[in-house]
Amino acid sequence: MPVATPVPPKIPSAAPTPAIPDWAETIRQKYLAGESSLFILYGNVFDRFWIDGKPWSLQEFLANILFANNKQTILELSLGHGLIALAQDRNGNPTMPKRTPNDAGIAALLDAVETQIATGSSLALIVPYASTILPNGDGNFLSVDERVTMTTLHRWSLDTSIAKCDAIVVLITESLGEINQAMVTNPRVATIEVPMPDLAERANAIRNSAPHMPEDHVQTLAQHMSGLRALHASSIVANQVPTSLSESQRYDLIFSIIKGQKDDAERAKRMANITAGMTVEEISNMVNPAHPIVVDSTPEEEMLAIVRKRKREIIERECGGLIEFVDSKCGLESVGGCDYIKTELKEIADVFKGGDRTLSPMGMLAVGAMGAGKTFVIRAFVKDAGLVAVALKNFRSKWQGATESNLERVLATVKAMGPIAVIIDEGDRTFGGGGGDDTDGGTNSRVMARLKEFMSDTDNRGSVLFIVMTNRPDRIEVDLKRPGRLDRKIPFFYAQSAKEQVDIIRTVFSRYGGNAAIDWSDADTLLASLAGYSNADLEAVALLSLDLSRRAGKPVDNDLFQQAMIDFIPPREPQMIEFMELLAVQETSRRSLLPERFRNITTTELQDRLAVLAPRYR
Repeated sequence: MPVATPVPPKIPSAAPTPAIPDWAETIRQKYLAGESSLFILYGNVFDRFWIDGKPWSLQEFLANILFANNKQTILELSLGHGLIALAQDRNGNPTMPKRTPNDAGIAALLDAVETQIATGSSLALIVPYASTILPNGDGNFLSVDERVTMTTLHRWSLDTSIAKCDAIVVLITESLGEINQAMVTNPRVATIEVPMPDLAERANAIRNSAPHMPEDHVQTLAQHMSGLRALHASSIVANQVPTSLSESQRYDLIFSIIKGQKDDAERAKRMANITAGMTVEEISNMVNPAHPIVVDSTPEEEMLAIVRKRKREIIERECGGLIEFVDSKCGLESVGGCDYIKTELKEIADVFKGGDRTLSPMGMLAVGAMGAGKTFVIRAFVKDAGLVAVALKNFRSKWQGATESNLERVLATVKAMGPIAVIIDEGDRTFGGGGGDDTDGGTNSRVMARLKEFMSDTDNRGSVLFIVMTNRPDRIEVDLKRPGRLDRKIPFFYAQSAKEQVDIIRTVFSRYGGNAAIDWSDADTLLASLAGYSNADLEAVALLSLDLSRRAGKPVDNDLFQQAMIDFIPPREPQMIEFMELLAVQETSRRSLLPERFRNITTTELQDRLAVLAPRYR
């Protein structure tokens, strides 16, 4: 293209420049150094960025803050609006028509931009929703306009005259997986992640949205809003939200409901701080004394309980149901038996509570036969460790690029919420067959590679703990189970003695409020028929005895418990259980975690027995 005399990139004027986020400073440095003139911003691109007490969208921030002092022409290009001039020149004259409709197609508008660049005018082009004009997918299936758009932008990234003319192009997309990979992998295109807001940025958003909130409240709320966008943090505490109650109105409403209760004024004040945007009905239902959020809680605990509830709703909605928060009402003290496992898990829990990241495992693998108590014990561990826990749900999609986008959204949210435990049940389904094949276009292979990369990122140590549970670890790729990804391998086995069975049954009675009067003095004889039962089977027998107790109108005694044992028929497949137990033995890296009967098994004996059983359960 014809180009005017090159103009060196303009350095910002001496006018005071507000502090900008690190990712924006990275753009500035890379551009001024001549590393790139075409950037892809991805991640938290739909948030608000608070600069000097004012919230800006990403496009507004780029146009009015980052590029405002050193670009004569600032344009926005989109499929819906065409080409829009976002700024005037230094003399106050329009740099281009206020809007150029998208009648001729994106390729024609890019040609108009290229003509503008050729005049020597320093220019910034911002392209929101870049995936709509540069969709990911096989080039054979792209339209002519999409191919021309792709070719034009790719050529610009390699054309040094573009940078010499002081032009910069910024493509905006939520996920790199949504955009044409030829652009993403281009070495002359800089991809920069816009991260979720950190503690200071959340506090800034809260402080500016609720200027009258005490600073100690600001810091407390910011601490407990990890994983939320600044936009959401603001919406929870904003004093003025259109069509909603003001803070004083919310205070009056809440106080009228809880008047006369302990700390009524302080509780009303704190809850008014964090109920912005809620309707009268929603607030009334939330603080109704008939439905307390926290029993015998302090005003601060009650406020934080509301914040956690709203945060959960927002994050689950934002992630489109791809993750689910995991609650546990009881800790490891409610786990019967499994002493060897509980000791190990308590040590890990203490490490997390102590905050020493260097000693925290990157991940854990819980293995053992079905019904061995993996899910219950892991949830109890998470509670004792004081970790927020989420379950990773099925993020795979049949649509091109959607699976990668879903995964990136989940990983970004998880990273921002740390410290957090990510629980993946039936891990063999999530991580099985990681190599993929031609039928999925390589999607599974890319997903597995990204998960492995994230799981082995040492920056996540002590912040994100992956916990994978499975009874078929042989179906999980070997390199996923290596130290540095899943450091601790915890084997689970059925109760090994009558004493351990009694422990499990007693905790079941305690957990469900059962009234038992069983004589355990001869437990070996009483429980002889339960040998080989899983922990889940033992719980089922205990619950059945409680049902018999309710019908008989008396506590569970030896006779009622005996009836329950006789009546219950467990699902039993001895050889499958043996196979899963041997797999658990094979996975663990510490003999001290194995039951006595497995501690002296040799590698040869283990492999020989697995070789016999494996063909049946492939």
